[in-house]
Amino acid sequence: MLEKEKAARARKMARRQRRRQLIRRLRPRTRNSGRLHRRSRGERIGIVVVPLLLAVAVWLLVPDLSLRIVLTTLLVLSAPALVVVILGRKAG
Repeated sequence: MLEKEKAARARKMARRQRRRQLIRRLRPRTRNSGRLHRRSRGERIGIVVVPLLLAVAVWLLVPDLSLRIVLTTLLVLSAPALVVVILGRKAG
């Protein structure tokens, strides 16, 4: 009876070990060591404030409504690309 319990316990441990290895293989590896913010506070503030100031300038200085909408749309669509070009891409 004792040997059956030992064998059952050994099978259970082997299953647990295989499961842990599978989970370890499937889980994505983080390269940034748990760091959530990739940009500094100043960079993040700039990313938000500069496009807002440009949008306000467009709406205050451009008289035609359709041109305002086009320029604002262009600003919204080009802002992410400009951030990457100007500040660089920060890989984790």
